[in-house]
Amino acid sequence: MGGKIKSWKKRWFVFDRLKRTFSYYVDKHETKLKGVIYFQAIEEVYYDHLRSATKSPNPSLTFCVKTHDRLYYMVAPSPEAMRIWMDVIVTGAEGYTQFLN
Repeated sequence: MGGKIKSWKKRWFVFDRLKRTFSYYVDKHETKLKGVIYFQAIEEVYYDHLRSATKSPNPSLTFCVKTHDRLYYMVAPSPEAMRIWMDVIVTGAEGYTQFLN
């Protein structure tokens, strides 16, 4: 779901373990960067069990990525994809903290 205008848009996400970022683009050609989520900014990743995402195209496949300054609502194409993305994002965010010590 968009940040300023609260409508649902398809986005292409790229997880970069080396840069420790989770970037998103308009499409899979990755020509127009729409935003970047830094691992260190991620506080939580969770399933939207309260159905708080307004007008989600698929509430049962909606999950949230909470950062210091924004709550991102995302919809996966399948239950498997949702579990994989949530695990990957959590692992990336937690993996980042290993480098802080």
